[in-house]
Amino acid sequence: MASILTNTSAMVALQNLRSINASLVETQNHIATGKKIATAKDNSAIWAVSKVLESDVRSFSAITDSLNLGESTVAVGRQAAETVSDLLTELKGNIVASQEENIDRSKIQADIDAKVGQIESIISAAQFNGLSLVQGTDSISILGSLQRDGSGVVSASDITVNRADLTTNAGTYNSSGTDLSPNVTLSNATIADTANTAIVTFNGSGADYSAATASITVAGVQIDYTGAASETETDAASYFAGQINALGIEGVTASATGAGLTISSTRSFDTADVEVSGLGGNAAGTVITSLNGTGSLSLTSGTIDQRAESLTFSTSAAVNDGDGYQVSFGGSVFRYIAGPGESFQDIARGLKAAVDAGGVSGVTTQVSQDATTGAWVLSVDNSSASSLTAVIDGRDGGVASGGLFGLDGIDVTTDEGASAALDNIDTFLNTAINAAATFGSSQTRIGLQSEFVSKLTDSLKTGIGSLIDADLEAASARLQALQVQQQLGVQSLSIANQAPQSILALFR
Repeated sequence: MASILTNTSAMVALQNLRSINASLVETQNHIATGKKIATAKDNSAIWAVSKVLESDVRSFSAITDSLNLGESTVAVGRQAAETVSDLLTELKGNIVASQEENIDRSKIQADIDAKVGQIESIISAAQFNGLSLVQGTDSISILGSLQRDGSGVVSASDITVNRADLTTNAGTYNSSGTDLSPNVTLSNATIADTANTAIVTFNGSGADYSAATASITVAGVQIDYTGAASETETDAASYFAGQINALGIEGVTASATGAGLTISSTRSFDTADVEVSGLGGNAAGTVITSLNGTGSLSLTSGTIDQRAESLTFSTSAAVNDGDGYQVSFGGSVFRYIAGPGESFQDIARGLKAAVDAGGVSGVTTQVSQDATTGAWVLSVDNSSASSLTAVIDGRDGGVASGGLFGLDGIDVTTDEGASAALDNIDTFLNTAINAAATFGSSQTRIGLQSEFVSKLTDSLKTGIGSLIDADLEAASARLQALQVQQQLGVQSLSIANQAPQSILALFR
């Protein structure tokens, strides 16, 4: 049925043309924006995912800035530690040179003071944007990544960099803190300047020693005695005294009084072993009747203790940041306060540096580890003309001493100071070297993380592109096809609109 009121063909043609025009507009938008999903109405699910990923890309861009800032900060700390270690190496050369007696130590001391001043200047200047890694003990956190779990919860992941305090600060001792003194044992409250002795007693009956034989070994050197006619215990004692003195063993002397032989040792940090034989062999009875004195001595052998008194630290107690220990003698107080991760070895060495820098006349120190118990020991020797009374204490809650504490107290103008400086310089040097190595490792890790974040950001961008970017090759081909379809749709609509005109022929 023909109708001038309803043109079905035109309606169909018009709908097709509208559909073609809508597809053409969509394709033109893809080409203009480069995106197949530009708004939420294009594909709400994919659009939401892409927006989350885009926010992550922006976040990782900020993380990259944080990593670059952190890497620069660590680089400054590493460079400072390396420079300090180089200066300490030069300073060690000065200290070694000061061990000679026929040089001008005052000039060497001036050079040492200049290098110490330079080290302090470097440490004070080694900061980046106001942050220093070579002052203080608190660690710093550098934002390294973001983590998103399956439920969409986001959390930050940090890279922790530990500071390495290379200052010479003494720290702050908290005298009101919890008592830690049970963690250290003092061998004797009196640090005496007198020798320790072993006394060998000979059979004192006026007996004839013509058939007697005996041996005494001191510090590994054996002395043999064979009696002559009419010799007595006094002759034997005198003989051994003369022989021991003639050996020239450092710190060891001997004297004879009647039937007694006194072997004296003023060794600061070394023991002297004594062994006797000849507990029989003459008509009157035994040649040597006893061996006693200081140290672990039995009838036949023993050890003369070192002269120095010892501070022995616990092998079981923990050392926490701010734990401080002090020893007092000679009218002075010497302290060291531990930093994070330190042990009793560090405390022993820190106290040694404090005592050495204190300049108490005649006092020298040594740090060692007990071969049996593993305990760290600080030995304090006194070669002055009078005894010293020592008091120890320990408290928590202080502020840590600097890693180079005691460096500014080096004084090579005296024999004791030169010797102490030689003992301590390796500790200072190792501290700086360890700091540089730690910073180097941290810088490497930050660099690797920065590279990873860069690659991850690229991957995220690629992923976002695969979700929302338009395929321009396909869009170009589709555009041409739609343009042809549009032209055909217009012609089709034109033909459909001409159909009612044929009805006029019916009325002619």
